[in-house]
Amino acid sequence: MAGTVPHRGLDAQGYIEREGSLGRIPHAFRPVVAAARDRLIDLYGGRLNSAYLYGSIPRGTARVGRSDLDLLVVTRREPTEEDRSGARNLGEALDKEFPEIDGVGTLLYGRARLLSDSETYDLGWFVACLCTPLLGEDLAEDLPRYRPDARLARETNGDLARLLPRWRERIATAEDTDEARHHLVRFMSRHLVRTGFTLVMPRWSGWTSDLREMAEAFAAYYPERAEALREAAEFGYDPPGGTSVLRSYVDDLGPWLAEEYARVHGVKASRPAD
Repeated sequence: MAGTVPHRGLDAQGYIEREGSLGRIPHAFRPVVAAARDRLIDLYGGRLNSAYLYGSIPRGTARVGRSDLDLLVVTRREPTEEDRSGARNLGEALDKEFPEIDGVGTLLYGRARLLSDSETYDLGWFVACLCTPLLGEDLAEDLPRYRPDARLARETNGDLARLLPRWRERIATAEDTDEARHHLVRFMSRHLVRTGFTLVMPRWSGWTSDLREMAEAFAAYYPERAEALREAAEFGYDPPGGTSVLRSYVDDLGPWLAEEYARVHGVKASRPAD
């Protein structure tokens, strides 16, 4: 049962270790990472405070032609629309030029927001534990260390109820193509699996970013929902293009998970952007 779930991702003091490193980047992805680094310098110049990699590429688990390149870009001041447009254009160019990746996802924030008190246990934790420094200042030096506790669970994924109406709108307005549905299923599957995992994370007493391991940790505490999350974990890697999965997420699994999350951990504090 729950006690047999293998724990990992913590140091000897019980803090979440930073995952990923530049040394773990698979050889096939090093050219696109080098290109991203150089072009970020050219694009943002002195406005750039930091840049990070996150996701499967710095963890060393990326699959050629299937994995995306995930970037976090930090500007010295709040990013402008020009900054956001530049990030989109850069991502599109890299995606076209490098067949090794399947898309580019770029998060763009100002330094002050990432270091704000309201983001300490959300975006701050993300930077300190899930992001690999690529350029500039490492903001983790100004952030605390993190344990897999209820506060972290609440402030990272305790907003699913607020997200579900937006998801329904995205499904309703998405292009009627397998590719569009493919990306939606992958995005929502990953989000639900991570939410299911952080629901049980304080009891599991560990951290992992592996979707299948997340689903197994969840299954030890919620066997009645285990198969649904295991399926979502698989779809997070290899999503289908149909609409039935999306409907099940916003009509069944998502609402149940949001309600149980609020019952166990409470609701994430609102942010100005909400």
